Amino acid sequence: MSYSPSGKRYNEMLYNRVGKSGLKLPAISLGLWQHFGETDVYANCKEIVCRAFDLGITHFDLANNYGNPPGSSEDIIGRILNTELEGYRDEILITTKAGYDMWSGPYGEWGSKKYLVASLDQSLRRMGLDYVDMFYSHRFDPDTPLEETMGALDLIVRQGKALYVGISNYDLENTKKAVQILKDLGTPCLINQPSYSMFNRWIEDGLQDFLEEEGIGTIIFQPMQRGLITNTYLNGIPADRAESLKEIGITEERIAKARKLNEIAVRREQSLAQMAIAWTLRGGRVASVLAGADKILHVEENVKALNNLEFSKEELSEIDEILK
Repeated sequence: MSYSPSGKRYNEMLYNRVGKSGLKLPAISLGLWQHFGETDVYANCKEIVCRAFDLGITHFDLANNYGNPPGSSEDIIGRILNTELEGYRDEILITTKAGYDMWSGPYGEWGSKKYLVASLDQSLRRMGLDYVDMFYSHRFDPDTPLEETMGALDLIVRQGKALYVGISNYDLENTKKAVQILKDLGTPCLINQPSYSMFNRWIEDGLQDFLEEEGIGTIIFQPMQRGLITNTYLNGIPADRAESLKEIGITEERIAKARKLNEIAVRREQSLAQMAIAWTLRGGRVASVLAGADKILHVEENVKALNNLEFSKEELSEIDEILK
């Protein structure tokens, strides 16, 4: 049975302007870091993407190394774009990145012009696209001049392979430098993609203020702190996973705090995950939240976070007190 998008797909979704640009992002975007690879069932991937589109999620975020094996997320989204979503490309934003290890040899990672240009060419072939809407430098390269990395982003826009460019995982100092270089080149930095959650608030230490001053948008990832700020571990950590979860910051001490946060979520008539998403969107400084999904239900539940985005001063103070 062929897929036909819902005629009501734009009725409920909130769309936020990205900085001072003309572009808008859905408040919830679908991240394809996990659950989209050769080891995942293609039919499930297809259903998740199509359901997301039905709910007004127009933005699908990838990177060259996403999927198992690396690159398979782009292969999968390419298949979907050229089948179920064929004819809807102009309603959809596709973003990808390069910066992490992708292939053998000295040109397969980091931030050289050689790597970034070659990587995007490979990404476009995997997805069957002429261009992406946004292309990111996925991480700062300490061994390549920032002028070269940003020059590659400028070149990619001038070649018509990306409409906009951004950066991800850059600290404040290197963000400032990158933004100025791109400004001088005439290809402004559209967006910054950092990690951000109740337990991970590093962007509040100057980065958010700088981005706002410069008119650069923010889209954040890991709003639920890799499952910590969800119902997953509220009943405790499985003994056989304690060590592996500790490595990614999921500890009994933090889960105790998550339980207290869940009490606030219950009063707000939200799940803990929904409150985590809503919290990152508070105040309007974040344009969109990247949330992954391995089930249609997860997409639907994430979008329901938009039903209650307002926090009282008392709620915010209580959250801050818990997280001390």
